[in-house]
Amino acid sequence: MEILERALKSIGELDNTAMQRARERLDNLTKPKGSLGALEDLAVKLAGISGKVFNDFRKKTVIIMAGDHGVADEGVSAYPKEVTPQMVVNFLSGGAAINVLARHEGAEIICVDIGVASDVDHPGLLVRKVKKGTDNIAKGPAMSREEAIKAIEVGVVTAWESIDKGSDLIATGDMGIGNTTPSSAILAAFSGKPLEEIVGRGTGIDDLRLQKKLNAIRKALEVNKPDPEDPIGVLAKVGGLEIAGIAGVILGAASRRVPVIIDGLISTAGALIASKIDPRSINFMIASHVSEEPGHKVMLELLGLKPMIFMRMRLGEGTGAVLAMNLVEAAAKIIKEMATFEEAGVSKEEI
Repeated sequence: MEILERALKSIGELDNTAMQRARERLDNLTKPKGSLGALEDLAVKLAGISGKVFNDFRKKTVIIMAGDHGVADEGVSAYPKEVTPQMVVNFLSGGAAINVLARHEGAEIICVDIGVASDVDHPGLLVRKVKKGTDNIAKGPAMSREEAIKAIEVGVVTAWESIDKGSDLIATGDMGIGNTTPSSAILAAFSGKPLEEIVGRGTGIDDLRLQKKLNAIRKALEVNKPDPEDPIGVLAKVGGLEIAGIAGVILGAASRRVPVIIDGLISTAGALIASKIDPRSINFMIASHVSEEPGHKVMLELLGLKPMIFMRMRLGEGTGAVLAMNLVEAAAKIIKEMATFEEAGVSKEEI
């Protein structure tokens, strides 16, 4: 708990002075006031995070947390659990979608085994296994409270290490067969919304598997009775190890005032946990996209975050978050490189 407490003590508020200076500069650039919409909002938020009007991103990093889920035994996914370690190897070999998009964006990938059920032997893998997959949430808690805290702290330390090596823009990613099920259970615990409104088809499951998924989540909520006032308890009872790790990455980045781009449903479940542990962490989150999963939109609404991209994506891995890196950099470049009316010799007076 010491690492988590240290991170929480270091999380602050946005720098209002820097944000005001950013707004003033944006209003004096050669364009109608507010005409770049969300890019301007993002530039102001980046100023609030860093305390600087001008921001450069020299090292972009995607942190992928990988873990397995006992609830996969309930038949909630179209793919077997063996796919989790296989995809981890694919990430490390450079063949997955996230690798393509990260190369396109010039971002490095850190892949963390925080709870894969089998052991993956690869020199590029960061092995910080808390346990070999969660237990089946339809029958009991996913993990102990101590394991949940340990998994959060794995994320915190991973973020800190990455930042110490120069990372100044972080994106969250995930891998774990069946992980939309605990993510949806977490949302149900915090939102109280009917499962039929927030549970989607994940990897594209058919009607039969969707019913199994709904039943598994319903059982998990009945058996574990997660208390929304106890976010670590919710995580331990119905969550996942990679979700915990993502929550930790967010808290770790927030404690160092580094912006963190949130990916899809699983990453946003981690963001929800982080926000409940410390609401100030939301200040350092940037929502990348809204996925096809119905619960993702609800999660973003609970966080008060507006996504920038609508691409009908539902892959995970950090793919949407990496795509949004380009927009974050664009916002930073607009405020820095665009000329003011005075610099360009353009009349600012409205006709």
